[in-house]
Amino acid sequence: MAKNNSRNMSDQSSMNGYIKSICDIMRRDNTKGAMEYIPELTWMMFLRILDEKEEDEHLQSEAVGEIFEPSLKYPYRWRDWGSPEGKKRKELQEGHMDDFLNFVNDDLIPHLKSFEEKTNATKRQKIISQIFRNLTHTRLGSEKNLLDVLDKVDHLTSENIDDTHQFPLSQIYEGLLLKMGEKNNDGGQFFTPREVIRAMIRAVKPDVKHNGEYATFYDPGCGTGGFLAENYTYLTTPEISDLKLNASDYNHLKHDGFWGLDNSFTAFPIALANLVLHGIDQPHIGLKNTLSGRETYMDLFEGAPYKFDYIFTNPPFGGKEGDDSKANFAFKTGNTQILFIQHIIDHLAEDGTCAMVIDEGVLFRTNENAFLQTKRKLLDECNLWCILSLPQNVFVNAGAGVKTNLLFFTKGETTEKVWYYDMSDFKVLKKNPLTINKFDDFLMRLHSDKEEDKISEKSWYVDIDTIKKKDYDIKAVNPNIKEKEIPKPDELIKIIEESQVKINESLQKLKELT
Repeated sequence: MAKNNSRNMSDQSSMNGYIKSICDIMRRDNTKGAMEYIPELTWMMFLRILDEKEEDEHLQSEAVGEIFEPSLKYPYRWRDWGSPEGKKRKELQEGHMDDFLNFVNDDLIPHLKSFEEKTNATKRQKIISQIFRNLTHTRLGSEKNLLDVLDKVDHLTSENIDDTHQFPLSQIYEGLLLKMGEKNNDGGQFFTPREVIRAMIRAVKPDVKHNGEYATFYDPGCGTGGFLAENYTYLTTPEISDLKLNASDYNHLKHDGFWGLDNSFTAFPIALANLVLHGIDQPHIGLKNTLSGRETYMDLFEGAPYKFDYIFTNPPFGGKEGDDSKANFAFKTGNTQILFIQHIIDHLAEDGTCAMVIDEGVLFRTNENAFLQTKRKLLDECNLWCILSLPQNVFVNAGAGVKTNLLFFTKGETTEKVWYYDMSDFKVLKKNPLTINKFDDFLMRLHSDKEEDKISEKSWYVDIDTIKKKDYDIKAVNPNIKEKEIPKPDELIKIIEESQVKINESLQKLKELT
C-alpha cells in the first residue's frame, strides 16, 4: 500500500483532531450529526483495518507454508479500491464521471452484503455482511468528497499511529462513539461512559478463566459493544489486569469469549465493527429483543452457552415492555430494568458475577409486587456485595433527572449484608469530568482486606434483616450525612421579615442617590 509521509498521530488529541477533519468533509456533503457519519466511517474503518489484518495473516501463512484464504478478493479489498494507489481505483478514476461512486454503490456494497445469503460463508464473511446490513449506498453524494474521506481513512494505519495502546484504531473509534453519547444526540441511548465501564471492570477483576474453564462474557443489551470491548482491553493489558496470557488464552478471547444481544438495527453493525477494531476477531452478537425473544439475525450468536461467567450491562432506562416480554418472566411488569434483572439471574452461571447500571428508582420502589419479588430473588439467590451510588448527570442521554447506581452481585450465595459506597456528592461538569481516578477511593476500600477500610464517611454496611424490614428498599442512604434541619414556620417568617427590611433599606439608599 502507498505510504503517506504526513506527520504521525502521537496522542489521543491528535487522533481526535484527525477524525474531526474527516467528519468536516462529510458535513460539507450534508452528512449531519454523529448518527449519520459514524455508520459511514464504521464501514470504511472496518474495511481498512480488515485489509491490513488479512495482509499480515497472508504473510504469516506464507512463512509457515500454509495457504491463506482471504475474506475479500480483488477488486473488493481496500488496497484495490480504497487506497490512492489501488489498481481498481485508478481504473475507475480514469473512466467516466461517477464511475467510482457507482462502483461503491452498485458493486462493492451489494457484494459485501451478499455473504449473508451464502451457505459456505466464513464467520468473518458473515460479520462483514452484518456490518453492511443497513447500508444501501454511501451517504456521500459527491465523488470528490468520498475520495477525500477515503484518502484520510487510508492514512489510519499502524505505521502512522504511535502504537502506545494495544490496538490504536480502537482509540480512534472510541472517540467517535463518544460523540454518540453527547447531550442532545440521538445516539446517547447506546453509549455508557467508558470511565464507568472501566470502574465496573476493575471492581469485578474478571479473569480469562473461571472455575478452571475458559470464561464467557455477556451483555444482554450490548448497544455499541462498550462493555465487551473494555473487558477485552482489560484482560489483554497486563499493566491494568496483572494477567499474563498465553496463545491459547488469546485464541479463546478472540474467538469464543464475548457474547451480546441487542435489538437496535443502528447499534448492531457498529458493535460488530467496534469489537473487531478492538481485536476480537469473532464477536458473537445477535440482533434480538432480549426480553421478548423476537429474533432478527442470530447466525453469529449460534452456539451460545445458556449461562455466562461474567455479565456486564446497562439496561435501557425508563423502558416500557409489552405483554410479549412480560410473558417470559415470573414477576411480570412493564419495567425494562426489572425484567433485565430477572434475565440476568437466570443466565448467570454458578459463582458467576454481574456488574450492572441501574436506575435508582428500581432500588427504592416497593409498591409493585414485581419490584419487591425481583429484589427478594436477587438477594436470596445471589450475594449482592456492593451498591455504588453514582453522581447525578453521569448519563447525559438519560436526562438530568435520572439518578443511577451500580450493582455488583455473584450467584450462588444468599446476601447477608450489602456494602455501599456513595459518590453522589461529586458534581459532574464539563470542566470537572468523571475520570477513572475519581473511583480510586472506592476501588481501594472495596478490595481492601482490612475491615476498618470498609467504613468511612462515604461507605457503610446494611445487613439483610434491615433490608427485609424496609420491604427490600435497597437505595443507598448515607447514614453519615446529617439531614438539614428545616426551620419552623415562625422561624421562616422571621427570616423573610428580616430580609425584607434589608431590601427596603437598600432601595431607600438607591432612591437617595437619584
